[in-house]
Amino acid sequence: MSALKLVFFGSDPIAIPLLDWLAGIGRSTAGIVGVFTQPDRPMGRGQRITPNAIKLWATERGIPVYQPLKITEDVRAVLAAMSPDLSLVMAYGHILKDDFIATPRLGTLNLHTSLLPKYRGASPIQTAIANGEKETGVTLMRIVRELDAGPIADVEKVAIAMDDTALDVEAKLAAGCVPLIARNLPKLAAGALAFTEQVHTEASFCRKLLKNDGALDFSRPAVELAARINGLFPWPACAVDIQGIPIKFGQADAVAGAGQPGIVAGHDETGLLIATSEGLLRIQRLQKPGGRMLPAGEFLRGWAIAPGTTIASVAMPALVGNAPFRR
Repeated sequence: MSALKLVFFGSDPIAIPLLDWLAGIGRSTAGIVGVFTQPDRPMGRGQRITPNAIKLWATERGIPVYQPLKITEDVRAVLAAMSPDLSLVMAYGHILKDDFIATPRLGTLNLHTSLLPKYRGASPIQTAIANGEKETGVTLMRIVRELDAGPIADVEKVAIAMDDTALDVEAKLAAGCVPLIARNLPKLAAGALAFTEQVHTEASFCRKLLKNDGALDFSRPAVELAARINGLFPWPACAVDIQGIPIKFGQADAVAGAGQPGIVAGHDETGLLIATSEGLLRIQRLQKPGGRMLPAGEFLRGWAIAPGTTIASVAMPALVGNAPFRR
């Protein structure tokens, strides 16, 4: 069986391990004949126009790259001219219309980083961690017009450890895309890949994250706050006001103990301890404005936070809903 002609749509470096596999060991399964990605954007402090990681990956390998501002009929014609067997989408950033989705011979598949129907929407990795899930995964699905509601072919599950941040889980999911695609593309090519409808009544939805999502309310249990801190690192990152200075928290867990919520209970080399409604929140990494994210012991040697210090609670916006969030 000859390799499938595959066009990839994506704009996020989470897809790089999969692309590396497709260009290496997996090239007998599918060959990438084109890449569609977002236009170059201003990045960094200097706001220099910079290509994203997907474009850099493709250009280094001589693979044609297309960066349309909008998906128009002319763009569909470009795709059709490649005569692709399959389009594969992961974190692309454009909504694709039905005629565009149907252009490849075998249609268009999507890789979504949650165990659907949970966490449809824009921030599934961060929200799954922040919501206290013990596992998540990558779902291989067909694209339909409704948000992340297409029928499912297969999933690759990964564990979420207690102190995993969004960066840690993203790396696990990136690696998980490889076996998921490796075992399913041959089935697709042979006409043997089956799809199952999602249980739509069990769907939950997440949204694009905002800066104020990094608020913390110490009247909530420590385990809940730790999950939120880890899930929202590195962005938007949870931060609190201590002595008039915004301090970012980079990693946390929950330990036994009690005290008045929002009061610093103490600290040691392993972390800063803050009382909550249930247990102590242990902050393992902290960062001052303009500084680096540091282990708690190193941070506290340079900037002491005395036991008894009060940290004000701020209401935490909801990250999950039972319907799509309005933009």
